[in-house]
Formats: sequence, C-alpha cells, structure tokens
Amino acid sequence: MLLGYNTNGFAHHDPLTAIDLLADLGYRSVALTVDHGLLSPREDWRPQLDRIRQALARHDMRCVIETGARYLLNPRVKHEPTLVSANAGERAERRRFYEHCILLAAELEADCVSLWSGVVRDESTISVEAASVWDRLTIELEQTLDDAAARGVIIGFEPEPGMFIDTMSQFAELTKRLPHPALQLTLDVGHLHCLGETPITEVIERWKARIVNVHIEDMRSGVHEHLRFGDGEMDFPPILQAFAKGSYAGGVHVELSRHSHAAPETAAASMAFLAPLVQATTQAEPSPQLKPEASG
Repeated sequence: MLLGYNTNGFAHHDPLTAIDLLADLGYRSVALTVDHGLLSPREDWRPQLDRIRQALARHDMRCVIETGARYLLNPRVKHEPTLVSANAGERAERRRFYEHCILLAAELEADCVSLWSGVVRDESTISVEAASVWDRLTIELEQTLDDAAARGVIIGFEPEPGMFIDTMSQFAELTKRLPHPALQLTLDVGHLHCLGETPITEVIERWKARIVNVHIEDMRSGVHEHLRFGDGEMDFPPILQAFAKGSYAGGVHVELSRHSHAAPETAAASMAFLAPLVQATTQAEPSPQLKPEASG
C-alpha cells in the first residue's frame, strides 16, 4: 500500500506546491480533488494537467481523481447537483463533470475516479420512493461507468454517511442492481467506524477484491467528523494489517479537508503516525545464509 494525501486538505496551497510538499514528506500517492484552481472544467485546465503529470512523474507518485469538491458546480448548495438530484438536467450536469474527471484520469493514468451517490434533497423526501431514487442513480451511473470503461478508467464508488448510498449494505445492493466491471470501491475506514460497520477488518476482508482507493482519518462513533490521528477512537494497526493481508497495493489517502489551515503540519504529523504502522505490516525478508569461506 502507498501512503497518500488528499489535496482537499491543502485548499490554501497551489496544487503543484502541495504535490512537492507531499513528496518531500514521503507520500507516494496523491488524491487530486478537482476544484476551483485544480483542473476545474470551468478553467483552462490543460496546461495545469501537463504540469501535474510532470510533477507526478518527477516524484514517482501515483494518483486518483476525487470528485467531492463542495461548491464547484453549485456555489450555494454543497456537493450539488448529484446523480440522485430530482431534476434530470442537474443530474446530467453532474454526469458531464464526471466525464471531465474520467478524461483527467485517463490522461494521468490515475488508479480510479472516486465518486459518491449524493444526498436526496427532494422537497418532500418522505414521499419519494426509494425505487425512484434507485432509478435515478443506476441510470446515470451506468452511463458514467460506460464512459469510464471506454477510456480504460475504473470508478471507485464511496459510501458516504448521510447520502443515499451510505453503508456497505447499500453498496452491496448497488453492485447487484448494476453489475458493471468498472464499478469498484473507494473505502473510507473512518466512515465504517462512524456508522458502526465493524469490525473494520472483516469489511476489508469481504471487499478486498473491489477496493481500488482508501480514505483514512481518525473518527468517533456516530459522528461524521474527520479528525487528526489520535483525536478519535480508532485502532489503526489491525486496519492497516488487514489491507496488507488482502494484498492491497493502492493509495491509502489521508482525508482531512477541514485542516487546510495547518496543512503542512497536519500532513507531516499524519505521515509520522502512519508510516511506522505501514512499515510494521511488511514482513521482513529472511537474511540470506552466508556460505563459509573456504579455508586456504
């Protein structure tokens, strides 16, 4: 596994500077959250894409493309529109954004594009039948998956607390309704702890074949708040051991988007916390037996 960091935790830095800083700290992967100033479809993104490609190559870093920018598409409502928005035109806008992100992923040879379902915000959610929301999601997501497959890109779908697909059981239902080869899993271990989906090690074991992207942070039970390591209540050694046991070779990306005010210090502290734990999961290779020198 490769330790990584999400650029949403470097919101006050130029993206290229953030990549350089993360590389200097020892991170091997970066989760690029497409946002204002970072490969936004609303800007001239191609020159920046070339610079990011060069920076990743210079530092020998991997990447994933993240799509969870808060106010990129709608300046008034966080994360809107989504694939479950009531308005078809708005759903199409989200899908076009995903098309852009898939193109970026193909250009950067990213491990995946990570996305989620969105929140059901119909005026009267009580009257909205789940079947209707499932239809919205599967119809729109299938088109996104087809677009990804056409470009050789994988989608890492993330269950997110408070969204339509929030738990692993909901994700399991999604895979049954939409058995598409491009549909894989972004697993946020903090979300599992928050929602009581434990033991986390068993979730990792069950879904190891689908995991293409990992988010990591500390968290408390029942509270969806991403915390610095040591500020929550999670036990990380068994979690990282489970990823190693499952031969997970992708990025384990620290996601602390509300700590951008102290990004360099937070990234350094996160590396100091995680690196020894990851190192401990690596089995030491036995030393070769030295043959005795022949006597003269």
